[in-house]
Amino acid sequence: MMSTLTEIELHGHTVCFRESGEGPLVVLVHGITGRSEQWGPAIEHLAAEHRVLAPDLLGHGESAKPRGDYSLGAYASAVRDTMVALGHERATIVGHSLGGGIAMQFAYQFPERCERLVLVSSGGLGREVHLMLRAATLPGSELVLPLLTHAVLLARGEALGRALGRLGLQAGTDMAEIARGFASLGDSEARAAFIHTMRAVLEPGGQRVSALDRLYLAEALPTLIVWGACDPIIPVEHGRAAQKLMPHSRLEILDGVGHFPQLERPFEFARLLAEFVADTEAAELDTASIRDRLLAGVA
Repeated sequence: MMSTLTEIELHGHTVCFRESGEGPLVVLVHGITGRSEQWGPAIEHLAAEHRVLAPDLLGHGESAKPRGDYSLGAYASAVRDTMVALGHERATIVGHSLGGGIAMQFAYQFPERCERLVLVSSGGLGREVHLMLRAATLPGSELVLPLLTHAVLLARGEALGRALGRLGLQAGTDMAEIARGFASLGDSEARAAFIHTMRAVLEPGGQRVSALDRLYLAEALPTLIVWGACDPIIPVEHGRAAQKLMPHSRLEILDGVGHFPQLERPFEFARLLAEFVADTEAAELDTASIRDRLLAGVA
């Protein structure tokens, strides 16, 4: 059964989240235009042995969509604040797509709170990303986006399907989730949050934020990388490159899967995540250990 959506108020804004199960805490961070509901099928499997927390990020889902900071650092701080408000100290942090960038930023800003890191079709690991997302950073995109998200256009599923097909997205989970993402941008507040978020991490030429030069800091942090072999949004080569820079990490590539492994193969995804948590010791990082790695990296 889908966990119930609950809300709290943080810094004067409503933050919605799903939380269920008992055991070691796993925090699930969705991607751009996503929502906690995308983790629902996986939560059903994970909650049997884990405490699972899945927030709707600000600007997404049922959470507030205020004017403000939509940088990776702000999102990471919001995840930390949600954990603290709910009485959680440390967790395995799982991030999908944009959420992967947020998860890496969380581990960088709050290493003492991060027990493990799981990157799912993650952003921030290479330059390439689908043209459709890069287009949102172009000057004037805020004027075009209302036309793309107009209810009449979205109601014409066949026309939308043809349009997405021309962008290289095939029928199935990827296309359905992209269509839902566009549908979530029906009001001006959601569109503004989307554009601010996109421009914080992307530019017309591709991803502008990269964690590749800092992955060495995760040497002592158990890390799992999960990717769909047929991902049309962020190429699987990014996952392979990241694994080479983190030789102690695990890489799982799912054949025949696109950008949403947690939706296309929820049981397999949940099994991989649960096995990873069970097979690894939670990291206990502190300022001294991070300092040693920083100085070693400079050397």
